[in-house]
Amino acid sequence: MSDDDRPAPVSQPRSGSVPVLAGVAAAPGYAGPFLPAAPPRPPTTVDRMLRSFWAAARRAAPVRTLGVCVAVGAVGGAVLVGRRPGIGAAVLGVLVCAAVVPVVVRRRRFGDLALLVLVAALLAILGVRTAGWVLALCVVTAAWGAVVATTSARTAPSVVLAPLTAALGAVRAVPWVRHGAGAALGGRRREAVAVLRSAAITVGLLAVFGALFASADQVFAHLVPQVHGDRVPGAAFVGLLVTLAALTLAHLATAPPVWSRTRLKAAPAARRAEWLVPVVALDALVVAFVLVQAVALLGDPDRVLPSGVTYAEYARQGFAQLVVATALTLVVVGVAARRAPRADARDRLVTRVALGVLCVATLGVVASALRRLDLYVDVFGLTRLRLLVAAAELAMAAVLVLVLVAGARGSGRWFPRAAVWVAGAAVLGLALVNPDALILRHNLDTQPSSTIDLVYLQGLSDDAAPAIDALDEPLRSCLLMGTGQETEDDWLSWSWGRQRARGIEPEVPVPSWCPARVEVG
Repeated sequence: MSDDDRPAPVSQPRSGSVPVLAGVAAAPGYAGPFLPAAPPRPPTTVDRMLRSFWAAARRAAPVRTLGVCVAVGAVGGAVLVGRRPGIGAAVLGVLVCAAVVPVVVRRRRFGDLALLVLVAALLAILGVRTAGWVLALCVVTAAWGAVVATTSARTAPSVVLAPLTAALGAVRAVPWVRHGAGAALGGRRREAVAVLRSAAITVGLLAVFGALFASADQVFAHLVPQVHGDRVPGAAFVGLLVTLAALTLAHLATAPPVWSRTRLKAAPAARRAEWLVPVVALDALVVAFVLVQAVALLGDPDRVLPSGVTYAEYARQGFAQLVVATALTLVVVGVAARRAPRADARDRLVTRVALGVLCVATLGVVASALRRLDLYVDVFGLTRLRLLVAAAELAMAAVLVLVLVAGARGSGRWFPRAAVWVAGAAVLGLALVNPDALILRHNLDTQPSSTIDLVYLQGLSDDAAPAIDALDEPLRSCLLMGTGQETEDDWLSWSWGRQRARGIEPEVPVPSWCPARVEVG
């Protein structure tokens, strides 16, 4: 063998060195096959909470829970599609919440049970009022409260993120249902197919004979819900959504997320001067603003208002800014309370005084905003948006009072749930006062006759019909053009508001000036 045919000598690595393959460049950060791998990143608190949350998806749903939720979904598909909101939708909402009541009672979570009662009261408004904006507000608030109750949310983040918890719970409920169905069937799949076949035959027989009996007798026909073939796909889709909602609540009640009761770690306390200077400066600014408002809105307007500015124009300016300022104050108080120094009793006293002054002064801002709204409404009339904003401002004032109570007691663990109660009670109270009828009466009693917006009043719901019926002609017949003229409903769509509006009809010919904004006095 010649010297050219001999293989090149392989250099041996020195002791402690790492061999490198020829022709392979070491990538930055590459540890090599003989070096230990970098230790894995330790799981964070969020990682542990999410891992615990998704671990509950491996459980099996109880057969009884599956049956109840499927039955509720079937009722939902039949009640909600092709019908206006009424007593049927109200009962359905109560049934969805009732699916989690046994779990709540078994765990002795009576505070959550009381919140579910408030949710049921909000859903009962579906059978009382007809105004769409009131019903939508009640449903959204009830859904939020139901998630808070079923998850036993106790902290501010868990209450605020309740919609996100519901979305994650819906995703987690799918494997929970799959495991439950698999465990229930086991080796009895043939029996399950027989049950489904029997149920399909039963539904078919009831549909055929029910249609025959309904066509033979009108009294019986009024008792049988009308079934339309074109609504079946929509009813099936809505039924699936209602079933998923019921299953989500049931699963969240059975395995609530860890973050519902996990409190935030205490933030590092700021230095007293660093924390106190901005808070005291804000206190001074808010107090000065409230004093100016007291002089401007309660004193002599000729002295304080700019030349040519009326009370109504002054009230209109800045109302939205005052509402935003009230909401931002709650955020400032929450952040400042977390960063406030609390090393000794003196620090805690300074914190209570500084934040207490801010909350009390902000209550003055709320009073100023409501006074501005009152002046503005006296001139331009009351509308749904203005009434809703006034209710929201009053609710924020109640929350500020709760903040003051929490500061005086030195503990605010109960505050997030109390804020949910305030929101639910505010929406329920707004629905009970019959806002559409209130708008009608206020505008006709306080506005000059030349500024009454008849077009807007004609757009009010059937809830305003009894108030319209008490008016004199021809204004009564003019405003009744948009109420009480709808077709008959079946018993599932029955509503107290629509029932009161029926039979209240115009009695005189509608005048030519009716659909315009003109003088009617």
